[in-house]
Formats: sequence, C-alpha cells, structure tokens
Amino acid sequence: MAGERESQARKGRCDLARIAIFDYGAGNLFSLQSALERNGAESVEIIYDLKHLHRFDGLVLPGVGNFDPAIRSIESGASELGKAIDSGMPVMGICLGMEMLFNRSEEGKLDGLKILDGDVVMLPRSKVKIPHMGWNNLRITGDSRLLKGVREGSWVYFVHSYRAAPKSRKIVVATTDYGVSVPAVIERDNLIGVQFHPEKSGDTGAVMIKNFIAICDNGSGAR
Repeated sequence: MAGERESQARKGRCDLARIAIFDYGAGNLFSLQSALERNGAESVEIIYDLKHLHRFDGLVLPGVGNFDPAIRSIESGASELGKAIDSGMPVMGICLGMEMLFNRSEEGKLDGLKILDGDVVMLPRSKVKIPHMGWNNLRITGDSRLLKGVREGSWVYFVHSYRAAPKSRKIVVATTDYGVSVPAVIERDNLIGVQFHPEKSGDTGAVMIKNFIAICDNGSGAR
C-alpha cells in the first residue's frame, strides 16, 4: 500500500526521474552520477544488483570496465533487466554498457546479454590508433529522442577500442568515422546505446543527458 501511495503521489507531481546506475565494480562513477544530477534527475542511485529496478524510472549501464568481468557481475540479474526493458523502462548503455547488450564481443570470451542482435568487434588496428581516445563528430542518420536538439556534426568524447556491428542497421541513429563507420548511437524503443561518453561531452552531452532524463520521466519505470 505504501508503494502504491508513493507512486500515486508521484503521478501528481512534476518531479523528474529517479535513475539507477549499475556498478560493475570496476571504477568511479561519480562523473556520471554528477552529470545526471546536474542536468535534472530527481535522484540518482548507484546499485549493485538489479533486484529492485521497479523502484526506478530509468537505468544506466555505464562505460567503465572490461567485457567479461562486467558480464559476470550482471548476468545474475539478466532476467530482471530483460523484464524491465520489456515493461518499457528506459535503459541507456554507455560504451561498454552498450556493447554488453549484443551477442558477443571480441574483447571477451563470455556471451553478451543477447538483447540486441549483433557482435562487438575491434576497431581496425591497421588503420587507426587503438584505443580511440578523443573527440569525434556525429553524423545523424535517423530519428532519435536522445539526439533531440543535437546538431549535425556535434562533437562528443570517445574512449574505446571496439565498435558495435548490429545485424540491423535500422537501430543505428548516428555514426562517427574512425577508420571505419562506427555506430555512435543506437535506439530501439526504450533501449538506447551510445559508444561515446555523454557525461564527458560538454554541452552536447548535457543535452543528451537531459533528453534521457525526460524520456525516463515520461516513460514507464517506477510509475
């Protein structure tokens, strides 16, 4: 009853979203948490399991860590994650967080979460310096709620050695070039993935973070 009363009370207010960041145990998530709070999230909580996703309006899978350890840390909650996505909860994967959503990655030996169909492959070592660390501009290729208000050619900050190779290009809404066309933003319904780090991408990243918060505020989540 208390949970129902809280949910009903929230429906009558204009508070912004309560967002969870899943911690793989691999690094400092302060900059991501601060960026979400600074750009209008009602509250941001770092969580270590996915058992209580119903308490939140959105989930962020951060871009910190390595593929196999991250998969090991999240695989026990894969069912809860799948249910949350199916229920309409907005989920944003950043860099590694996006890569984990695919079938497998050349970085690791374990299977990915298999939520998105496709693989994650290494950037072309013969053409470019790896890892790719720095600013690249975006080519917007499709309609995107995350990119609302983001201008074509905007610059964002990348730190990665791998890129997604989705089976369907329909989910790719922005690319960048780094020796090869790199899917920079993917969207499928309430599921969002970015290869770069919006929390490190200045004003452009702030626009995307605000858009994600708005998506969470208007979506299913804990409501």
